[in-house]
Amino acid sequence: MPVRDLFIEATYLAASVMFILGLRSLTRPEFARRGMQQAAIGMVLAIVGTLVKHEIVEYQWIIAGLALGSLIGYPLGQFVPMTAMPQRIAISHMFGAVAATLVGVAEYYNSGGVLDHARMMALGFEVMFGSLTITGSFMAFSKLQELIPGRPITFRGQNAFNLALFALTFGIFIYLIVRPDQTTYFYAMIALGLVIGVSMVLPIGGADMPVVVSLLNSYAGLASSATGFAIGNNVLIIAGALDGASGFLLSILMSKAMNRSFANVLFGAFGSVVKTTKTLAAGQAYTPVTAEDAAMRLAYAGRVIIVPGYGMAVAQSQHVVRELAELIEHRGGDVKYAIHPVAGRMPGHMNVLLAEADVPYDRLYDMEQINGEFEKTDVVLVIGANDVVNPAARNDPGSPIYGMPILNVDRAKSVIVMKRSMNPGFAGIENELFYDAKTSMLFGDAKASLTKLVTEVKNV
Repeated sequence: MPVRDLFIEATYLAASVMFILGLRSLTRPEFARRGMQQAAIGMVLAIVGTLVKHEIVEYQWIIAGLALGSLIGYPLGQFVPMTAMPQRIAISHMFGAVAATLVGVAEYYNSGGVLDHARMMALGFEVMFGSLTITGSFMAFSKLQELIPGRPITFRGQNAFNLALFALTFGIFIYLIVRPDQTTYFYAMIALGLVIGVSMVLPIGGADMPVVVSLLNSYAGLASSATGFAIGNNVLIIAGALDGASGFLLSILMSKAMNRSFANVLFGAFGSVVKTTKTLAAGQAYTPVTAEDAAMRLAYAGRVIIVPGYGMAVAQSQHVVRELAELIEHRGGDVKYAIHPVAGRMPGHMNVLLAEADVPYDRLYDMEQINGEFEKTDVVLVIGANDVVNPAARNDPGSPIYGMPILNVDRAKSVIVMKRSMNPGFAGIENELFYDAKTSMLFGDAKASLTKLVTEVKNV
């Protein structure tokens, strides 16, 4: 084997190993930063290996692309706030899908439609999933960024229309495998894929966007892997397969955490603003509390559980949360953090925010670990969490979230909920916890309210 090819394969192997190690490190919060660094090193190796391929004879456009990509990527990684990270991930998937689709189009165009069946299958799979991921990711970004309504946008017969559209596109894909020279059908398949991406995401509510983004990540990975088969690039095959498999598994885990099926997520139009029957029938009023009273309760509590939610992310109040927890601990209280798997707008959202504030990893507890401790807890402080603490998931068969595993906050001795208003959560569902007799509502910006709590606890 020539030295150049040996070097390429060695760098691709090293890159693949770093990708796998990176994924493994991401399974533990304390190793997550190292995992991202390992994945970044793997990507650098993959790029270096590709740049020395003999097919590359000119570098001016590649250098321009690297410069442009760096100019876009650095601000996205450095300056986008954690609250916007889910939509940043969605738009990144779109860029990846655009790249995979353009490579597929270029390969097909250069071949003039003269392809064997296996290569046509790889190219067709690449552009079909790549094109629907482009528009699907952009629609997910738009919903998360609130450029379009986060609620499901539906019309009569939409599911049937989407299935028929996908069946037509898949039929063209099969036809192209048999007749690769049918150029018009190739570009028609891409156009239909773009339409599918829009029609697939529009009827999905904002509450399900994390699952959708993860699933689109899987599609982008599959498209990249197909790109690798089409152009004979081993590292693309491996990286795409890792991306596709991990995204799909993550989607399954998130659906399981919500006790939902893929079919329900993709076709259930979940996320419309509804109110649970139980809450409406009870007609109860909520109980407001002042920061002074809440601080007094926290200062003398022996056991405290903090439940972070998207409200904490929006207010960027994780550092003040840590300060409040330390004050309670200095007074002899025991403080733990309860993390629901789908809290926030992406998996691990709360873990990342709290890690950023230097909250010890051993204070973070998964739902299964901590649910049995709520009954022994004096005060639970809920910071901007809604649906993941809603007892309707357990008590109200008429609720859209009925059956979803939740944090058993309502079983604690006392609950303080921090919210800006009584508006429903991301899923648009009324929360009966807010009307519970043991629940007190502390309204206002989470950071400002927590800062006042810190001051008041110091004065107790």
